[in-house]
Amino acid sequence: MSEKYKIRSADEAYFLTFTIVEWADLFSRRCYKDVVIDSLRYCQQHKGVELFAYCIMSNHLHLIARSETPATLSAFVRDFKKFTAVALMRLVESHEQESRRGWLRWLFQQNGRQNVHNRDFQVWQHSSHPVALTSPERLRERLRYVHENPVRAGICLLPEEYVYSSAAQYAGRPEIILPVTLV
Repeated sequence: MSEKYKIRSADEAYFLTFTIVEWADLFSRRCYKDVVIDSLRYCQQHKGVELFAYCIMSNHLHLIARSETPATLSAFVRDFKKFTAVALMRLVESHEQESRRGWLRWLFQQNGRQNVHNRDFQVWQHSSHPVALTSPERLRERLRYVHENPVRAGICLLPEEYVYSSAAQYAGRPEIILPVTLV
């Protein structure tokens, strides 16, 4: 991994991107996004992760997060990806209306076979490209980027309209799925 993309400081928030292998649109169904939301909520409550922003797109997830130590944030990334990969794979296999089951299984297995760290399958790309947000300006810029992602994708007209994002909380709207610490 490049020296540029490492979690090194507990004092700063980090911009993180978790991407599905091959940029597959896994999160086209609500149940898959809910696995991510539930896992993030657990990490907030039990793993010391402070979440400032999030947005779940069809094939990737953006976060702005911090933890008590750099090791804790790195462990969060590792554990979150591992847990959600298993949970998502199980859900793909068991979801009655999943018309892409065979293709998704094949895709995740093919990516897992090409990776010495995985035995059976790989759901997430390895890197999360952590970027330290070292100034208030950089934090605001990434916050705007995270929240405007669904607008740029043509999913909604306003960031706060997108359900699987923290933008509604920043806009003061009550329909919050996952609470974050406002900056």
